[in-house]
Amino acid sequence: MLRVSKKFFSSTASRLDTLVFLESSGSKITPASLSTVTAASQIGKPVTAVITSKDASEEASKVSGVSKVLVASGSQYSHSLAEELAPLFKDIINAQGFTHLVTPASAVGKSVLPRVGALLDVQPVSDVIKVVSDNTFVRPIYAGNALATVKSNDSVILASVRASAFAPATVDASSVPVEEFSATTPSENRTEFVSESLITSERPELGSASRVVSGGRGLKNKETFEALIEPLASKLNAAVGASRAAVDSGFCDNSLQVGQTGKIVAPELYVAIGVSGAIQHLAGMKDSKTIVAINKDPDAPIFNIADIGLVADLNEAVPELTEKL
Repeated sequence: MLRVSKKFFSSTASRLDTLVFLESSGSKITPASLSTVTAASQIGKPVTAVITSKDASEEASKVSGVSKVLVASGSQYSHSLAEELAPLFKDIINAQGFTHLVTPASAVGKSVLPRVGALLDVQPVSDVIKVVSDNTFVRPIYAGNALATVKSNDSVILASVRASAFAPATVDASSVPVEEFSATTPSENRTEFVSESLITSERPELGSASRVVSGGRGLKNKETFEALIEPLASKLNAAVGASRAAVDSGFCDNSLQVGQTGKIVAPELYVAIGVSGAIQHLAGMKDSKTIVAINKDPDAPIFNIADIGLVADLNEAVPELTEKL
């Protein structure tokens, strides 16, 4: 086990509580944020949640483990621009006193945490998969092939949490106090939100799904990907994923990419179809409870970690599996 000690000093006084950023979609808290609350609770200090959506504040107040909710609902936060969120978090930390800021290791979390670190002159700890103590964490390095135990001596500790490593907190507790918070530091943001194009699906969300059916380069084209992966995923009520090779080849949208540069998943069942098993892809799914691989190449690396492996032509095996299900 590699131990890394990071020492930084600031004039911030001793803090008492942990601040957790809850991302939301409409009026719903994201599953990754609920897992982040679980991780923050393990630090051993009272947890205050900060959210930028009034619509989601009621649900946030009922999340188990949260003792208070802060709502910053200005229009500048409606699209979670990191340039706006960073000074907001700095103001909250300085005004109300926190030892920790914890965010999901999502696209937003990965974007905002380094900016907060720069404003506070501290070093974030990214992709935490285990909380050892209030200042010591375990995180993967080298595409997940090694684990580093990282101790931070910063007066304010910033951390992002890999959602797949922690069970989501429940939303069934009695309501806790909800307070408004207004930032005083101007963001001086020169970034402007223009538009967004979201892909909606009735399938489970990839990052939190209990079952995932993933396709790779072996599917050859988009038509085959859709013809084989979609029906199987429907039968299993599973989310659809893909390797980077499949995404780069245009088989599906890049929001479905699983791997080191995509989403990190750890479902109960992961079905890899036509996926060779490059190390970057394995880094994103090797913690799945049961891995099933279908590939015509018996030497494909995916078989080294698969619990169940089938060496077969996917064009024959997958339709048969789908029919029998």
